[in-house]
Amino acid sequence: VQLQASGGGLVQPGGSLRLSCLVSGSFSDIGVMLWYRQAPGKQREMVATIKTRGETEYLDSVKGRFTISRDNAKNTVDLQMIGLKPEDTAVYYCAAQIKSGVWRALWGQGTQVTVSS
Repeated sequence: VQLQASGGGLVQPGGSLRLSCLVSGSFSDIGVMLWYRQAPGKQREMVATIKTRGETEYLDSVKGRFTISRDNAKNTVDLQMIGLKPEDTAVYYCAAQIKSGVWRALWGQGTQVTVSS
């Protein structure tokens, strides 16, 4: 089972990006899906989570600017980011609870988001 994140890049302050993460491989179920980020010199922090039925949670600093969504048929989780700020610069990681025999947490590789003029 793999999580493949995409969609990062360089954007000016105030700009938008959409990150996407695809879960592929052999599994029977996906539970909560998450986006984390880690900025240089800082600890990894949870940005947004979405449960199976769509219940969401957000880091306070991104509320109103970021939107997490999932497509259970396509096994994807997206993160729409608007109003980006330089402090949003970080490597963004997707993660999910995956059932493949047993439940376990899996992470994708990171995708760099840089907000700079």
